[in-house]
Amino acid sequence: MAQEPATPPTPPQTAPAASAPWPEIAAWRKAERERLIAARLGIPADERARMAKEIARRLDAIIGPIGGRLVSLYWPFRGEPDLRPWMADVAARGGRTALPLVVEKARPLEFRAWQAGDPLEKGVWNIPVPAQGGPVLPDIVIAPLVGFDGGNFRLGYGGGFFDRTIAAMPRMPLVIGVGYAMQRIENICPQPHDIPMDAIVAVD
Repeated sequence: MAQEPATPPTPPQTAPAASAPWPEIAAWRKAERERLIAARLGIPADERARMAKEIARRLDAIIGPIGGRLVSLYWPFRGEPDLRPWMADVAARGGRTALPLVVEKARPLEFRAWQAGDPLEKGVWNIPVPAQGGPVLPDIVIAPLVGFDGGNFRLGYGGGFFDRTIAAMPRMPLVIGVGYAMQRIENICPQPHDIPMDAIVAVD
């Protein structure tokens, strides 16, 4: 039986003008978010694993010595790069690791220390989060990208948690976005509340 041809990826939509009203920009962002997540999920698992290793290598080059530093990562979701092996490697080299969790809608995220073997529970969207421990303040925040542009602005899932969290932190961590090169778009139409990454690691 002949194999069905693969469905071609949805082409990007032209970004609205910077002066466009927010509802128009929000609708465009929603459509781009859906397109980019679908494209990310279409990457074969072995390719994602290969790219995650390359992302880890580049993170080491950017961050440098990790001993004694606290790194917040994330639990991979919907095709995001799986950096859990790198998280274990950070701990083995004397670093500390943490995961973010949603405490309440429209409030900043909370970071809790976590490493492999510590208990987890289901959080928002059933993403595992640390089951115990108080809040910690990371030195480095690794944020998964849905999309990004040349100004290092990040397109996330639309809840505003990331920007709200970074803006509320008493001291600024090193913030690095991670993802795939195919997630780059011309412009995310950044708004006054959008905070650019210090660096972006996007591989292909």
